[in-house]
Amino acid sequence: MIDCIAQKSGHFKKSALEAHSQYMCLDIKKSVFWSYSCLVSIAIWQGLIWGLLMYHYKHTIMLGVLCCGLVLNNAQAKPLYQDFSVSYLNGSDYELGDPKRQVVTLEYAAGMTWGDTFFFIDRVMPKTGDSESYFEFSPRVSLSHLTGQALKMGIVKDVFLAGTWEANSGKFGFDNYLYGLGVSLAVPQFQYMNVNLYYSDNDKTDNDVMLGLNWGLPFKLGAQDFLYDGFVDWSSRADDHAAEMNFTSQLKWNAGKLISPETRLYLGIEYALWHNKFGIKDVDERNPSILIKYHF
Repeated sequence: MIDCIAQKSGHFKKSALEAHSQYMCLDIKKSVFWSYSCLVSIAIWQGLIWGLLMYHYKHTIMLGVLCCGLVLNNAQAKPLYQDFSVSYLNGSDYELGDPKRQVVTLEYAAGMTWGDTFFFIDRVMPKTGDSESYFEFSPRVSLSHLTGQALKMGIVKDVFLAGTWEANSGKFGFDNYLYGLGVSLAVPQFQYMNVNLYYSDNDKTDNDVMLGLNWGLPFKLGAQDFLYDGFVDWSSRADDHAAEMNFTSQLKWNAGKLISPETRLYLGIEYALWHNKFGIKDVDERNPSILIKYHF
């Protein structure tokens, strides 16, 4: 009788242990399932959030990733050349808004083994009305550097993947993103000459195509140093705007040599000829401005 009870008791304990083990196993499975579900849900929500961010801010994120990649990849790279300057303009024949404006500009240009980059920001201060800021950031990646092959032919020194981010603050703010190809040219007597062809993804107007040329031509008159530089930008027409052409150049004398041979303090004039300004038909700007520019 006692043996029978003991056997039953042992069987009961074994059954209880098995049931408890099954319950624990089931509980662990539930925990794993819910943990997995939570992780999947989080991943889905993160995916949705990143998807929305990429949809709304794809250009900024793309440019940020590109810039970070270039910076990280070239953190130790020394620029082949670099230049930082500040300039002041004062003109009185601007179109669209107050005709009298002062402009302070910061510029930075650099050449690296992977390509080159140019950045400037204008602080535009009209005599009446609100001030605003406008900037352009234009990196170019050398295809010679990417391919390991020297893409030189005739006056063409190199070919680039080119991009520009241009933005304006204030009530007429916008962010435009330009993608395309560029070349640097070796033209006798010129310090530099570049041509870029872009597809322009415009923020507030229909997209178009832009062709840009920029140059720098130093020259001497006697012992005095002069520089004539500038740019010509042409943009194609679209349904909501006319074709436009902006030809802006600066003629300046290096008065800094009166201070020291290394000082670059330029005095001169800037002249802007802008046909169909901002794509508005028959709005033509012809604006001369007094110029002071200092290179650090």
